[in-house]
Amino acid sequence: MVHETVFAVQDRSQPHNALAAENPANRRSALKRLALLALLALIAIAGFMTIGAKGSWSFVLPFRGTKLAAMILVAYSIALSTILFQTITNNRILTPSIMGFDALYALLQTVLVFTLGAHAVSMANPKLMFLVEIALMMGFSGLLYRWLFAGEGRSLHLLMLVGIIFGVFFRSGSGFLQRIIDPNDFVVLQDRLFASFNTIDSQLLGLSAMIVGLISVVAWRIGHRFDILSLGRETAIGLGVNYKRTTMIILMMVAVLVSVSTALVGPVTFFGLLVANLAYMIMPVTRHRYTIPAAVLLAVIALVGGQLILERVFAFNTALGIVIEFVGGLFFILMLVRGVAR
Repeated sequence: MVHETVFAVQDRSQPHNALAAENPANRRSALKRLALLALLALIAIAGFMTIGAKGSWSFVLPFRGTKLAAMILVAYSIALSTILFQTITNNRILTPSIMGFDALYALLQTVLVFTLGAHAVSMANPKLMFLVEIALMMGFSGLLYRWLFAGEGRSLHLLMLVGIIFGVFFRSGSGFLQRIIDPNDFVVLQDRLFASFNTIDSQLLGLSAMIVGLISVVAWRIGHRFDILSLGRETAIGLGVNYKRTTMIILMMVAVLVSVSTALVGPVTFFGLLVANLAYMIMPVTRHRYTIPAAVLLAVIALVGGQLILERVFAFNTALGIVIEFVGGLFFILMLVRGVAR
């Protein structure tokens, strides 16, 4: 029932014509709000790098800088992938996690710990593990997308339903293995199933940045088509967009971004939904040139500011991902209730 509601619910506050002429006043307002978000992001970054710093700056700056770079990279990847996924699905309540990426990641980690043991997994080459995780998630998405575009009559909604089914299958498999796994290994496994920014390998960070940079170049080259795609399949085709090819490119971009961010820090299911919809609410215009930067800046503020508050202000010894999932889950339920009420 939940998944049926997800497909049925549409955010009707979105204007139907995303290509309508921009009101100069709205454009100025959008630029001012982006500037404010950028200022808040810089304040959060400065606070994270300086508040509570003790000892030598030669140690503090690289240590915190690595965590900061990881949070910014993940914030950018999740915000961009969510906006693009919602653009091609024309639904603001869907996120790439509905395709089962987080469930596949959890199953992969569970199988590795179950078969090899927690010690062997912890001692494995991080680069090798990173590449294996990305390869498996990309292979899974590639099979789904190839199946989708093998026939003319198949739709994105059918693809998402298949993704949901696979997600349930992956969660069932990981849940079964977690029940029979060694208790000591299960404790280690639990830490790997939540997003964490405390232990980031700088080599993995550089490799992730290169991959995300290449995806950003592709997104920039086809960025002029995003607003057209948001008008719907028939309208986009009528305006001369190769819908099938463009949709396939965007889906692969989304798969790469989600795979990299998940393999780097772990799954963050509802974070993209939260920042994307906040960006839609804040921006007075719906063009992607405004909503994408707004979502990225909001994601940076949420991750960096949230980590700053947890570590420096309240001294909480918990993972930021748990708090984000809780808040994002509440936001998801609120959107479902509002949609059903309409």
